[in-house]
Amino acid sequence: MTPSSPRHHRPAVPGAAFFEDITGGADPAAVREAGDLAATLLVRGAQRAPDVDLAERIIHLADTEGLETLADVWSGAPPDTLAGCLWRLYVLRAWVHRSPAEVAREYDAGRARAQVARVVAGVADPPGPDELRAMIDEVLRGITGGDFAVTLFRAAAFARVIAGGRASLEGSGHAETVRMLTLAEHLEAAGHLELRDSLA
Repeated sequence: MTPSSPRHHRPAVPGAAFFEDITGGADPAAVREAGDLAATLLVRGAQRAPDVDLAERIIHLADTEGLETLADVWSGAPPDTLAGCLWRLYVLRAWVHRSPAEVAREYDAGRARAQVARVVAGVADPPGPDELRAMIDEVLRGITGGDFAVTLFRAAAFARVIAGGRASLEGSGHAETVRMLTLAEHLEAAGHLELRDSLA
């Protein structure tokens, strides 16, 4: 390597100590700033140096750090920020892994109502619990794949199909349907910001 050659460093996933340091601080502004920095490192750093092990660590970040810890750091972030997008993606993944049978039922019910979204989401047919867990993990692998917009659009499409399913199923509350539709709209809007290099 010549003195003028750029040095490439393998990006690090912030670990437990990093998140503990953030949430241990009482200053909400400092927590917000550190959370934004962590989100930027996770998305932008991983895209610059894609790595299979790194992708798996990012997918399982909520498992290793705890969703509650990530909530402390990211849950208050606006939906048009990297931190806000990551929070919404991890909440979606946690729900799919926690209630795969319910997700499969709602997704199946929504397929006819959201044909285009169903194709964009890319879930295997028929959409059983295992297929949905595999799909949501594949979506999160896109965080390190260099095209974060596609990750956001796929997650948005998935949420839109679920919202359609909830709307058609007896016993599904209106509030839950609206929440999922709002999530879909937030992720889709963020995807368009990412295409314009305006998501930070």
